Amino acid sequence: MVEVKLFSGQNSRYLSEKIAMYYGDSLGKMDLLKFSDGEMQPVIHESIRGSYVFFIQSTMAPADNLLELLLMIDAAKRASAGYITAVMPYYGYARQDRKDKARVPISAKLVASLLEAAGADRVMTMDLHADQIQGFFDIPVDHLKSEAIFTPFMEEHDLSKVVFACPDAGGVKRARVYSKIFKKELVICDKLRSKANKVDEIIVIGDVKNKDVILIDDIIDTAGTLCMAADELVKKGAKSVKAFCTHPVLSGNAYEKNQSFPNSM
Repeated sequence: MVEVKLFSGQNSRYLSEKIAMYYGDSLGKMDLLKFSDGEMQPVIHESIRGSYVFFIQSTMAPADNLLELLLMIDAAKRASAGYITAVMPYYGYARQDRKDKARVPISAKLVASLLEAAGADRVMTMDLHADQIQGFFDIPVDHLKSEAIFTPFMEEHDLSKVVFACPDAGGVKRARVYSKIFKKELVICDKLRSKANKVDEIIVIGDVKNKDVILIDDIIDTAGTLCMAADELVKKGAKSVKAFCTHPVLSGNAYEKNQSFPNSM
């Protein structure tokens, strides 16, 4: 019988402990040594030869989180692990999945290449910003969906006057899943953006008058789009606005922005 080993990166310790508890085992013993100049060195303190090894680490900023995951994978490969799975609840750089302007990288593809080069045999992630990122890999990718968690929660509440909405056109597919599950209308908030992290205008497509609107999103970074969408929905007559998101990055003053909508968020 193949032995399973679970290890956690420094940034995902809380989640890793929960996963280990549900699995019925403890996390593997590992330290992250740091040199005075900031270099990192993961040290695994138990044998993993031939084992199925899972490294749990989200890769949001800073970039050290991604580098730490790559170093852990390399350490396991050199320690003769039988099979290495990178568990990345949040896949950093997923928004850079295409060339939307001249002379820019496709960073999501670069991250995929780095994971494969480090020695990962499989990747497990959740709610990728774009489904096509799975195609950047030549190894299996398990793409988990948040509706498995959100749907049972929603079913416990009154949805009689609910419509589902996406804060931008790119999220239509995510919101449509819920509108089909609950047989509700879909509203689209189309955003006009002049540059990254700055939304100039939100256009609401659909009727929200006297409706309880549920916004579905994958990432909340600065919360600018989400808050502008909520504000515009209220102006269009929405009775209430709630948001469900998978990855609350909440950079900068995003938390304060969300608090500015006490009657709608």
